[in-house]
Amino acid sequence: MKNPIAERIADFLKQFHPFSEIGYTQLLEVAKSCSVLYLEKNQILFHVSDAIHDSFYVVASGAVGLSVSSDTDDVLIDKCDEGDILGLRPFFAKDNYLMTAKAREESIVYAIPIEVFRPVVMHNSGVLDFLLQSFASNTRNPMDKNHKGKLISENVIYDEQKNEIQYYQPIHYTKNPITASASDIVKYVAQTMASRKIGSIIIHEDRLPVGIVTDKDLRSKIATGLFPIDITVNQIMSAPVITVPENLSIAEAQMMMLKHNVGHLCVTKDGSNQTEITGIISEHDVVVAQANNPGVLLRQSRRAEKTSDLKIIREKLADLIQNSIDKNIPIQHICSLTGEINNAILERLITLSIAKMDTPPPVKFAWFNIGSQGRKEQLLLTDQDNALVFEDVEDERYEEVKAYFLSLAKKVTKGLNKIGYAYCPADMMASNPLWCKSISDWKNQFKGWIQNPGERGILMCTIFFDYDFVYGEESLINEISDVVFGETENNDLFFAYLGADALKNPAPLGFFRQFLVENDGEHKDTFDIKARGLVPLVDAARLLAIQCRIRNNDNTAFRFMKLAEKEPQNAAVYEACSEAFLVLLRFRTEEGLRNGNDGRYLSLKELSKLDKVKLKNAFQPISEIQEIIKNRFQLTYFT
Repeated sequence: MKNPIAERIADFLKQFHPFSEIGYTQLLEVAKSCSVLYLEKNQILFHVSDAIHDSFYVVASGAVGLSVSSDTDDVLIDKCDEGDILGLRPFFAKDNYLMTAKAREESIVYAIPIEVFRPVVMHNSGVLDFLLQSFASNTRNPMDKNHKGKLISENVIYDEQKNEIQYYQPIHYTKNPITASASDIVKYVAQTMASRKIGSIIIHEDRLPVGIVTDKDLRSKIATGLFPIDITVNQIMSAPVITVPENLSIAEAQMMMLKHNVGHLCVTKDGSNQTEITGIISEHDVVVAQANNPGVLLRQSRRAEKTSDLKIIREKLADLIQNSIDKNIPIQHICSLTGEINNAILERLITLSIAKMDTPPPVKFAWFNIGSQGRKEQLLLTDQDNALVFEDVEDERYEEVKAYFLSLAKKVTKGLNKIGYAYCPADMMASNPLWCKSISDWKNQFKGWIQNPGERGILMCTIFFDYDFVYGEESLINEISDVVFGETENNDLFFAYLGADALKNPAPLGFFRQFLVENDGEHKDTFDIKARGLVPLVDAARLLAIQCRIRNNDNTAFRFMKLAEKEPQNAAVYEACSEAFLVLLRFRTEEGLRNGNDGRYLSLKELSKLDKVKLKNAFQPISEIQEIIKNRFQLTYFT
């Protein structure tokens, strides 16, 4: 009996890889199991962190956007058009989606059940190879020589050559894994898994693998009451366990898991079940092996057990930033993703540091980044700037509570230093008693800076007024914000001082539009892109954002865009400033990555003529924004 809908689906699918590799009769059987989904514009197919579906999807018409979340913003990473596949995670990993899929227009997608398609994959090497290459290289269509469509639904940024090489490199896995004997009692095996924080345990006889017990076995066989908890483990284990040799490649590990529909592989000396167990490979190991994937780095950060783990993650983040720059990913997207991962690293470090303290925190507290870290503009490994605020306590407890948090802060800043963030030369860190205070002390500190804005106060304003909550009780940070905006409202003297400070660095071009370079010292004849280019824009954005009462947008580029919304009459200047800042930040980042430093000083001799033109064009908005500041705060006498 004919099925016209299935025939229509099959006729559509056969135009695209990997379905073109499948015989029409078999493809028609797949098509019969497909569901046809109609998505209205902006309708969500799946959210980031959603549990994976039992189907993957093919766009039949319309367009589906893939995005990641950063703070309150959704960052569009890719767009899937007709024939594109998305939602492939169920084939390779059992963890949740790492992106949100949302219809960008009215769309129709075909949902293809995994369990129906899996046998087709198993018996068709062309389809299997396509899917493996797609997942490993982060391309939706690895058959396209131009790699049109650079992403599948979970990986954000990739470096084509590195990923291809990495795909065939040995996978890192757990060596000398925890094992149990077939005669051990299930209850005690489960307790071992819980205490060791592992999701599986290999069952052995004389160090030879005979089976495996996973969390899934415990859920489906013990928690459901199917078996009692006091039986021997051989009665619930999965057997035989799939064994593989040492030095297995990422590609081979993926293929073996897909072929046998398992989530774990047992590593033995020769790859058979007749030699000693040497390791275990999990699906998590395979996903982690996909290298510099923002979602993977975030998960690794949250699971890290020691500072050295976090150092490795930060090194991978540096690779991600470099790959993103190479692929010309917009710098604001790189900042958003980097900021999230940096914060995740710091959050985990604080958690680990608290665990090392003799007692838990005595009162609620909050850790916050300041300066460029507070603006989430720190793409390079520069020095650390941070502070800590804790709840008010009785006078007699104050010194004791402060001593606790200073001790904690020293552990955290020491850990950051080990990860690669140098200690702040000016000691603007939470480990300094000056920057570890109760909420009342912090409020008084900010009031002092605002009410008495001398040279020292303004210097502190330029650093501490760019802050970002990282860990703890966020309401404490909100209280500080309330003080800042309350005390600065209609405070002409404060804005005059802050405005004058924002004019200290004029546009960095001489009368004949030549670059103003350093005249002496170790950086002679280089251009200071931080002081002469970035700082004037950062200072202007901060000043105007406070004056216009813009909260929760501490990133310089976003501050200018919010200003453009609030003041349409100046929108062109603000938008130009936002763009100029991002251009200058990219120049600094590229310089720092190229030379392994903070990228502050550019060698103009190494810049192309086009790059010099780009730099000069980025300086024009500095003059324009400073004119707005002079006029608004009546600072013409500072010219």
